[in-house]
Amino acid sequence: MADKMLWRVRATLPDRPGTLAALAQRCGEAGVNILGMQIFPELDQVTDEFVVSTPRGWGEAEINDLVVASGGGSTVVQVAHEASLADQPTRYVQAACHILERPMSFHEIVARLFDAEAEAPPGVVHDTMELRVADVDVQLHRTAPFTETEHARGAAMASLVNDRLDRGREWAAIGTAPPVRRLGTGSSPELVATGETVTALVDGIAVGIGQVHAPTAEDENVRVIDLRVDPAWQRRGIGTKLLVDTAKLAHMLGAAEILITTESDNQAVLPMVLAAGMRGRIRMAGDLLTVKVPVRDLKPLDG
Repeated sequence: MADKMLWRVRATLPDRPGTLAALAQRCGEAGVNILGMQIFPELDQVTDEFVVSTPRGWGEAEINDLVVASGGGSTVVQVAHEASLADQPTRYVQAACHILERPMSFHEIVARLFDAEAEAPPGVVHDTMELRVADVDVQLHRTAPFTETEHARGAAMASLVNDRLDRGREWAAIGTAPPVRRLGTGSSPELVATGETVTALVDGIAVGIGQVHAPTAEDENVRVIDLRVDPAWQRRGIGTKLLVDTAKLAHMLGAAEILITTESDNQAVLPMVLAAGMRGRIRMAGDLLTVKVPVRDLKPLDG
C-alpha cells in the first residue's frame, strides 16, 4: 500500500437499487479500492462512509468528483490511517468495555469512536452531538454531520455509562451521603468565607480550601475556582460542601459561571459536581478536563 493513499469518505446517496453498484464500478474504473464501509439509512437517502485507497496524487477534489458522478452529494473527505480499517462492531464493543471500566473517560472514548473532537473547530462549519451523562452535557464536534444512527449509538453509550454510574459503589456512596455527614472525629465541617476564599474547618483545623480567582480573559462573567481537600479528609463530603459554598461566593463576586480545570484522569471532579446538585458542561482538551457550571441561580452564602 506504499503507492496508495487512504481516505475516509462520507457521502449521501439516493436510496434506490443500483446506487452502490454504480459507485463501486466507477471506483474500480478509476483504480480506487473500497476497503471498508458503513451504512446509515435515513428516510429517502442513505449516508455511506467508505475507507478507500486511491492512487498517489489523488485529493479531495478527485474523490468528490467520483462521488458526484455516481449520484452522491454532501461529500466529506478526510485523510485516513490503517486504524480506520478496524472492524466497527469490535470498536463499539471495546469502547463499551473501556467505559464500564472507567466511566469518567466517556467523553474521550466517544469522541474517538465517532472521529470527533470535544472542542468545536474554530472557524469551521461543523455538526454537534450532545449527550447527557447524569446531569452533565457532553458535546462532540466534527465536520461531517452526525447521522440519526450515530445519535442513537451515542445515546446508547450514554445510557450505558449512566447505568454504570448509578450502580457504581463510589458514585452511590457520594450521591447518597446525608447533607450533614459526621466525620471521623465526631465533628461536622464548618465552612468559613473570607474575601475570595472558603475554608473548611474541623475542630478549628483547616482540612480544605476553595478559592475564587479573577474573571477569565475570555469572559468577565466566568471565574475559575480551585478546590483542595487534605488527603486524610477526602471521601467525606467536604469537597462537595466546599464546591457549593465556593460557587455561591463566586456568584456573590459577580460570576455567572464557574470553571473547574483538572487533569483528564481525575475521577473525583464530576461525582463532586453531581453530588452538589449542579449541572455542568464538560470539555476534554488534551490532558485537561474542564467543567463549566452556571451559578447565577444560586442563593447567597449565609451571612
